[in-house]
Amino acid sequence: MAVEICVKAAIGAPDVLGDCPFCQRVLLTFEEKKVEYKPILINLSDKPQWFLEISPEGKVPVAKFDGKWLADSDVIVGIIEEKYPEPALTTPPDLASVGSKIFPSFVKFLKSKDPNDGTEQALLEELKALDEHLKTHGGPFIAGEKVTAVDLSLAPKLYHLQVALEHFKKWTVPENLTHVHEYLKKVFGLESFKKTKAEKQYVIAGWEPKVNA
Repeated sequence: MAVEICVKAAIGAPDVLGDCPFCQRVLLTFEEKKVEYKPILINLSDKPQWFLEISPEGKVPVAKFDGKWLADSDVIVGIIEEKYPEPALTTPPDLASVGSKIFPSFVKFLKSKDPNDGTEQALLEELKALDEHLKTHGGPFIAGEKVTAVDLSLAPKLYHLQVALEHFKKWTVPENLTHVHEYLKKVFGLESFKKTKAEKQYVIAGWEPKVNA
């Protein structure tokens, strides 16, 4: 039976998959493990009552396992790994946090109105650290030759970074970070990624209110 999963609907298009990187992370995990799932699109600006009953904070993703709804992408991904162990997607513990500071650094830079506040430099440092890791660990993925959970968490965030910064700041990942560029090509080229990503216009629509706040 397909696992039911509540995910964000696109802003202005409630019948289309929206731009939540945490939802995409879960969908990617289902896809990579070939687990059948049934996405339920939730319009976050007009949440249905039944959804608020299963997710009182009104957050997505929420997935149903054994008749019970569970929130939080970390929790959901852990349960998928437990219930569907093949193929294993577990990342070696020493590599599980690679790239974890990129997303918060990106958000600060994206929202920043002051070009001299150091947020761009902080993001660059995180991207350089990822580049260095990819260069020294053989790749093409973070833990080596195979995709693992850390890639499925990081890839949607890097997609948001790429789309939003190009649109709002005319900023792109520096060309000299060649290993990051190769990595982006590799993860964005995965069939599972193409199938679960939000269209660029919806990523932009999702960030618009945050950038202009």
